[in-house]
Amino acid sequence: MSYSHGFEYEHGYPIAARAVGAERAAFIRRTYGHLAGAILAFVALETLLIHVPGMEQNVILPMLRGSWLLVLLAFMVVGWIAQIWAQSDTSRAMQYAGLSLYVVAEAVIFLPLIYLAANWAQDPNVIPIAGIMTLAVFGGLTMAVFVTGRDFSFLRSALSVGTWIALGLIAAACFFPLNLGMLFCFAMVALMSGYILYYTSNVLYHYRTDQHVAAALALFACIATLFWYILQIMMQARR
Repeated sequence: MSYSHGFEYEHGYPIAARAVGAERAAFIRRTYGHLAGAILAFVALETLLIHVPGMEQNVILPMLRGSWLLVLLAFMVVGWIAQIWAQSDTSRAMQYAGLSLYVVAEAVIFLPLIYLAANWAQDPNVIPIAGIMTLAVFGGLTMAVFVTGRDFSFLRSALSVGTWIALGLIAAACFFPLNLGMLFCFAMVALMSGYILYYTSNVLYHYRTDQHVAAALALFACIATLFWYILQIMMQARR
């Protein structure tokens, strides 16, 4: 997974911490407005894709039978490209193309998990419940940052180490009979919670006020990954 950091100070735009109140508030509104749009687009696209005729046989089942390591590597490459586009300082259209590309990539990689949750989970409400829980966690962490006003940028090194450990475990599970299980899912929920604290404080203090698209993409990546592991926890708990 790739994340933007938004620590640039040039191109005529101040970072959020140095902007005047109205400009900073407008940047925050744009960021969370774009985030809400990305979430709604993801839900709509996922609903559309899962009901496309032939999707199960031609896309979902081959993905389930194939190598998840290759799928994850392809997703990481697409995510890296999307991040670069979203952080473009020359083209607003390129920024939106990056956000759109990432939403589409997330919708595709979620197809097998959504299919399994919809067809094999004991509770038909497992997907909406996981979605509500994801938004509740995100909302609580966001409120904590806004209320306390704390800068969580000090988490960057620990989060990077945690991410590389997680990627190593996922890669090992693709080659060896390693069952990561529910404990790994809870660890990933904790990791994504840390990322949400980190990027939310970046919105308040470190992004430039013209980087609302990149900020929205970073937060969306956290929410999507958080939802992925909360949904897996819900599915395993209902087996």
